[in-house]
Amino acid sequence: MRIARFSTGEGVTFGVVEGGPGEEFISAISGHPFSQVQFTGERFPLSQVKLLAPMLPTKVVAIGRNYAEHAAELGNEVPDEPLIFMKPSTTVIGHGENIAYPTSLSDRVDYEGELAVVIGRLCREVPVERVKDVIFGYTCANDVTARDLQKKDVQFTRAKGFDTFCPLGPWIQTDLDASDLALTTTVNGEIRQSGRTSQLVNDIPALVAYVSAVMTLIPGDVILTGTPAGVGPLEIGDEVSVGIEGIGTLTNKVVSRD
Repeated sequence: MRIARFSTGEGVTFGVVEGGPGEEFISAISGHPFSQVQFTGERFPLSQVKLLAPMLPTKVVAIGRNYAEHAAELGNEVPDEPLIFMKPSTTVIGHGENIAYPTSLSDRVDYEGELAVVIGRLCREVPVERVKDVIFGYTCANDVTARDLQKKDVQFTRAKGFDTFCPLGPWIQTDLDASDLALTTTVNGEIRQSGRTSQLVNDIPALVAYVSAVMTLIPGDVILTGTPAGVGPLEIGDEVSVGIEGIGTLTNKVVSRD
């Protein structure tokens, strides 16, 4: 099931995306998708609504250097344990919204296409064998990064934390085996990243168990699982897309913030 959060111009609601490519429509649901899905009877062509970030997480927990080739391309070793950092909730935007390049503060802003895990239940200290019970679904993510500030600061908060630096979407796929999915990032239609989730150093169950041992996860929280090799800079005017097999494609344009 593909769960989307969208606006019709008269309000924001959730719905289920149905139909094939080019013929998608959204069936609106009442309440929140974490509870039992109940359809309202309203249906909207996908082309006539605005897709929003599929969730508004209390926190975005990201994992660094979780693809060996990506760690190597930046001159880093793969850490012995998952490397955790945080992105503020204010970084989150949806499909079709603009990434704001802070030109007065950074000279290099990079894309990082990733698979995102959406948590569906309040949980803490989740055993690996029970991780599937706390996952609501999966979506596409772009861990946008001011690379020059990351190198300058050493820690990641400023580089990863600008408003609009965490596009999520276009929707959440709830019925999916995410253990071996193709992930592709394009810039202006040119392929820049191509990997598979089977290449993760720490797989999804290990990541959720590790993070939940540190902090309580709340429904709607998001875990970014890491990016494959091929990261690189974005320029103002670029259109960047992250596509993941079985989910869809998240597309955003880069504009100047200043």
